Amino acid sequence: MGECIFTNARIVAGDHELAGTVVVRDGTIAAVDGGRSANPAAIDLGGDILMPGLVELHTDNLEKHFTPRPGVRWPGRAAVLAHDAQIAAAGITTVFDAIALGDVFKTSDRVEGLAEMRGALAAMSAQNALKAEHHLHLRCELSFGQVLELYESLMDDPAVRLVSIMDHTPGQRQFVDVEKYRFYYIKKYGMSDAEFAAFLARRREDQAKYSVKHRREILARAHARRHILASHDDATVGHVAESAADGMSIAEFPTTLEAARTSRDKGLAVLMGAPNIVLGGSHSGNIAAGDLARAGLLDIMSSDYVPLSLIQAVFLLADSDIGLDLAAATALASRNPARAVGLHDRGEIAVGKRADLVRVHLADGIPVIRSVWRDGERIV
Repeated sequence: MGECIFTNARIVAGDHELAGTVVVRDGTIAAVDGGRSANPAAIDLGGDILMPGLVELHTDNLEKHFTPRPGVRWPGRAAVLAHDAQIAAAGITTVFDAIALGDVFKTSDRVEGLAEMRGALAAMSAQNALKAEHHLHLRCELSFGQVLELYESLMDDPAVRLVSIMDHTPGQRQFVDVEKYRFYYIKKYGMSDAEFAAFLARRREDQAKYSVKHRREILARAHARRHILASHDDATVGHVAESAADGMSIAEFPTTLEAARTSRDKGLAVLMGAPNIVLGGSHSGNIAAGDLARAGLLDIMSSDYVPLSLIQAVFLLADSDIGLDLAAATALASRNPARAVGLHDRGEIAVGKRADLVRVHLADGIPVIRSVWRDGERIV
């Protein structure tokens, strides 16, 4: 790889910023210095921002490329490449592709396309065809009858590092309020009142039949494999207490201030969606990520369903009255998620860290990604 020098940059380095130069040797950051380099081979960034590559722990974007429209199944390997290109173009150099194990319907696209998604992702990774580094995040829907079987089919896959436990049934987590559940699913699937009543009865029956058993079985297997565990949509102190007792270390999308505060008190890192920041609140009517940031309870941001939202949220937070500077906001999307999943070799611009870098130009305050490097090699 050799040496590459970036100079005349506004560097987001750890907990501070400086105007200066970054030296990369053989894919590793070798020096971070103030001032300009006199080396004629140095790349002049013209005052643009140089920040660490972003680390994404929960994105549904891969599934969207497999089924870009209802009833449309895109060719697997092409879908993976399109997803990867979009991820890299958003400044994300490490991504945990969140694959749902189970759904509210047994024949949904995400259930029927699971094997093809994993196979295509593995094939493209084996051919070194991907720009970003990809890991797997298994989202286990506890009330789904076959979730344990699906988890067992993937639990020994070396790409799996993160497992989240979900229960999207009425009266649980995200949908403690059944009226919110009714509004969400009628709007999403266009159900009539009679269809929703039958759907609600089936979901409650599945929850009673499967959720407790599946939670116990999946947690036992995950702990045996040292998978990092995340709760999902905890809403109450009781939910969080259960998550902490089960050994979870990340609280994904807590729905209330109470749940977020209790998660932090019990040592769980609080993860919220960047779209929540960009849109100014939750589309489901839950706690706003900005309110958690203002309360000092936001540890990690995820792009969730819009890859570019991650870097947009970083700059929105840094430009808000919340009290986060650019370095602190950047850490929410780089260093903090990297540490939460044990990837201590990346996530910040510091000597000895992996040279995952993003060059950003501000156009009327909006971040425009000009270039991205992973392991010192340019990918965008």
